[in-house]
Amino acid sequence: MKKNILCFSLLSIAVAGHANAQEKVDAPKLTEVWKPVPKIVSPGATAAAAPDDAIVLFNGNQATAFVGKDGQPVKWKIADGSITVVKGTGEITTKEKFGDCQLHIEWRSPETVKGNGQGRGNSGIFLMGKYELQVLDSYNNSTYSNGQAGSIYKQLIPLANASRRPGAWQTYEVIFMAPRFNEDGSVKIPATITVIHNGVLVQNHATIAGSTQYIGAPSYEKHGDKEPLSLQDHGDEVSYRNIWIRNL
Repeated sequence: MKKNILCFSLLSIAVAGHANAQEKVDAPKLTEVWKPVPKIVSPGATAAAAPDDAIVLFNGNQATAFVGKDGQPVKWKIADGSITVVKGTGEITTKEKFGDCQLHIEWRSPETVKGNGQGRGNSGIFLMGKYELQVLDSYNNSTYSNGQAGSIYKQLIPLANASRRPGAWQTYEVIFMAPRFNEDGSVKIPATITVIHNGVLVQNHATIAGSTQYIGAPSYEKHGDKEPLSLQDHGDEVSYRNIWIRNL
């Protein structure tokens, strides 16, 4: 009897040992997720080139993705692969609407410096037409910190001033998450933004307090899940090129 018990115990230990060994073999598989499979996206030939799933808003030749003031054709100047603000013609706005997105945009302030502070190479990128990422010649140019290049205008100070000299092309890489609203119009989730300016992180998943206001505090008003993007005419000859966007 004792011999049988000993054999059974040894067998149990052997089985348990085998089970433990099998569990160790299978353990990595418990945290392997195979679906959904991320879709394949072909990146551009260069870091700045649009991937194959991007919507090209300006390719250097025509601005048909935009409309001008009051829905009229765009009156900004197109030359040498860029589009430049023509003072007094008003902002230009995309025909298509966007919500959560990845945006690549390159811009240049005038090489000849005129004015100072906010009067020097001023424009702006309005995500959803409401939340302004400031464009400004901030190279050796003093102004309020939440109004310099890379700021969310009059809200979020950039983490660094990565501005290039006047006349040099600059790049913004933007990840924007649109706000979510409750049925009663209250904010469920505020908008957030990440901005890389000339390769330098200047906004790190920062929370936007509301739509841009020149006077007074920012605030939210319920709007669509997707809205157009606008580029500002602030009176300075700021140029843009290589604009593309990806829906997220």
